[in-house]
Amino acid sequence: MTEQKTEFNESIYDWQNIMFLYNAAIKEVRTKLDIMNDEFQFIYQYNPIEYIKSRIKTPESIVNKLKRYGYESTIQNMVEYVNDIAGIRVVCSFTSDIYRLAEMIGKQKEFEIFYIKDYIKHPKESGYRSYHMHIKVPIQTTKGVIPTKVELQIRTIAMDFWASLEHKIYYKFEGEAPDYISQDLRSCAAIVANLDEKMLSLNEAIMQTKGRAKRNKSEEIHECN
Repeated sequence: MTEQKTEFNESIYDWQNIMFLYNAAIKEVRTKLDIMNDEFQFIYQYNPIEYIKSRIKTPESIVNKLKRYGYESTIQNMVEYVNDIAGIRVVCSFTSDIYRLAEMIGKQKEFEIFYIKDYIKHPKESGYRSYHMHIKVPIQTTKGVIPTKVELQIRTIAMDFWASLEHKIYYKFEGEAPDYISQDLRSCAAIVANLDEKMLSLNEAIMQTKGRAKRNKSEEIHECN
């Protein structure tokens, strides 16, 4: 009986083994993120993470990326040169939460951060905004600890809505959308950025008002005593 093969011309066992590592890395990171969200609740009295999504790249997508990079489709090349096979998207309430969360992730001793790209301060030409982190997560196996790569994308709800729409549009047009659609998307990206700024300012104003009300109430109680 011939051994089953994958698109990478290697045994199905090797493929399943490496996929086990990526899935384990996602579980590790998601657990850490849940703990950070609980810590946010304890310190700031609210949960900044609206939701978390995760995915593993399909073999076809990995092969296409390796081809664009000029590498052969092998598991070794996949592990070495494709950094976003395991991907986690963290959607936050406000842009300030993104940077607080990124700072907290950076302080995790278990994680090794080897790449950061801030597409919020420096958006792509298309208008895309998000905060990207590539990290290595230590996965404990019976053969020892294996550092495994995970890409984190941290963005607001508005950024995520825009990015999802852009992906659907460019997928439909196979990456060759008409110029007027690209221009409209860039215009929408500017609207999204303005919305995030206004919502952050509004939230800060609310927090300041609540803080003043709390102090006034404390002073009234002190005077009564």
